[in-house]
Amino acid sequence: MSLTKKRKAVAGKVDKNKVYSLKEAASLVKEINCTKFDSSVDLHIRLGVDPKKADQQVRGTVTLPHGTGKTKRVLVLCTPDKEAEAKSAGADFVGLDEFVQKIEGGWVDVDVIVATPSVMPKIGKLGKILGPRNLMPNPKTGTVTNNVAEAVNEVKGGKIAFKVDKAGIVHASIGRISFDATKIAENSAELIQAINKLKPSSAKGVYLKGVSMATTMSPGITLDTKALAN
Repeated sequence: MSLTKKRKAVAGKVDKNKVYSLKEAASLVKEINCTKFDSSVDLHIRLGVDPKKADQQVRGTVTLPHGTGKTKRVLVLCTPDKEAEAKSAGADFVGLDEFVQKIEGGWVDVDVIVATPSVMPKIGKLGKILGPRNLMPNPKTGTVTNNVAEAVNEVKGGKIAFKVDKAGIVHASIGRISFDATKIAENSAELIQAINKLKPSSAKGVYLKGVSMATTMSPGITLDTKALAN
């Protein structure tokens, strides 16, 4: 596929042989954006772990200081006594049986699903649908809890979940291109710090192998992993 003049000009601003500091990358990623919409800014973090080993699964949550720039749609699956609490916290959808049926029918028009522990047996059968989309509620990510108001507030306030994939890479959106460079850098640092803290004790060698920053359609910017590891 041939590149447009604009894409060629953008690609020419990124030195493929250079590693950039987080501050430099946050500024450069705004310069090379060539979309007319408010693109997502993403980090792709390659880790020195073996995801096939249970004790080297890296997953967790982090609250980005400046949020994601996206209003997340939250579904709370709970018993009737928790519905008012969920609605007052700002959940977009609240209920149980009707949403279980909708999901079984293919409806997944949400970004995060929160559930109370008591209803998990009812939604366990949805794992094949929700699992591949990273929507299945999980105690490790704080989405299985009796405190549904707190969970909804955290998600709406910029809390994201991350998980290493089969290739040993964590992909996460840390903001929008409309953010200023400082906010992009600070959100990125918060995510990387959270991942650094989760290094499995059984993982040997270099943990943070590679980090790239990119927008939805821009070339990737390689970050200095030695600096980020500290």
